[in-house]
Amino acid sequence: MRQRDDMTFPFEEYARRLGDLRRRMAERMLDAVVITDPENLMYLTDYQTTGYSFFQALVVPLEDEPFMITRAMEESNVHARTWVELTRPYPDTGDAIQSLVQSLREFGLDTKDVGYERNSYYFPAYHQDYIHNSFTDGRLLDCFGIVEEGRVTKSDAEIAVMRRAARATEVGMAAGIEAVAAGVTENEIAAEIASAMFRSGGEFPAVMPYVTSGPRSMIGHATWEGRTVQPGEHVFLEVGGCFRRYHTAMMRTVVLDDLSRSMLVAQERMKLALAEVKAAIRPGLTVSDADNIVRNIISDNGVGARLVTRSGYSIGIAFPPSWDEGYIVSLNQGDPRVLREGMTFHIIPWMWGVDGDKTVGISDTVRVTADGCESFFTLAEDFTCKPEHAAGRAEAEPLALVQDTTTDATEEETA
Repeated sequence: MRQRDDMTFPFEEYARRLGDLRRRMAERMLDAVVITDPENLMYLTDYQTTGYSFFQALVVPLEDEPFMITRAMEESNVHARTWVELTRPYPDTGDAIQSLVQSLREFGLDTKDVGYERNSYYFPAYHQDYIHNSFTDGRLLDCFGIVEEGRVTKSDAEIAVMRRAARATEVGMAAGIEAVAAGVTENEIAAEIASAMFRSGGEFPAVMPYVTSGPRSMIGHATWEGRTVQPGEHVFLEVGGCFRRYHTAMMRTVVLDDLSRSMLVAQERMKLALAEVKAAIRPGLTVSDADNIVRNIISDNGVGARLVTRSGYSIGIAFPPSWDEGYIVSLNQGDPRVLREGMTFHIIPWMWGVDGDKTVGISDTVRVTADGCESFFTLAEDFTCKPEHAAGRAEAEPLALVQDTTTDATEEETA
């Protein structure tokens, strides 16, 4: 390992993560692991690139020096960002998996028990078939989740970085709320969110903001498509801010009118669900119990809405196409796993189908503390009402671009 002081976290943090991984490897009697998930590579080494669709892997022997297999184009990221000293790059005309097999042979791992992430998005079936056909003298064993066991709880240093992400989330959401008005397009709202996030120090998120207005809010995971917001409509916003690939996220709703009875009920149901589950969250609470608290409150709404998904998910390191760590742990019914100090969740008591044609949301990102939980945000949860833009009111004024008045984060905010 090459000790350096210019990574996202202190060198000691990476040494601890690597040591923890090796202890889990020893428990599973693995001589080495091949890590291909971009989030796991980032977690272990600080390596990142937008070129992760090309095969890349960190090979961690139980005792010897780790090494990386990357496309030659990406090798500079290893040297510029990480503690890894050994690289085996392959050219665009080369064979990535053959390079991996040859490297395993070079470092004496070709007859060993080697773990690999069978469920990794970026280790596709045809690559796995190839390595199984080529790695004939050793044993390949599925070790999916071996890194995630460390990622599921966040250190104090990680929480500090997530607070930087939360700042981008909150600033972006505030800009989006301000930008919503009758006569503006969803694109203009999204542009204000993105501009504010990036100006405040945020980096490109794994998913750009969700911005849907009126009937389009009923389309799952839709986002801006140029539609003009009409007087009296509502706008659903979901923003995920990012800093050093760590994310936080929140949902909010803007109504271009006073609240109708059904929208008031929806607002209060979601606020109650958040308040109740946050009051209950602590180490030892089961995932299922947390989900049931949210689900029971949202389901008892009287306005025709449903919670059609899980009620929350782990959040932290992410690359496109998703900002969540839900594959590590999600708040789902029937899951007996327990919450632990340092876990972080995006809790989403959103409501699909208010009055049959509206999706609305209020959500929060929290961390589990020693005896409860705390939010990363301070932004008000209530729907933002803009009755001056209601149908039949005075014609809406044009969008005034949101001016970002934030300053760069101080050095004290940096992890």
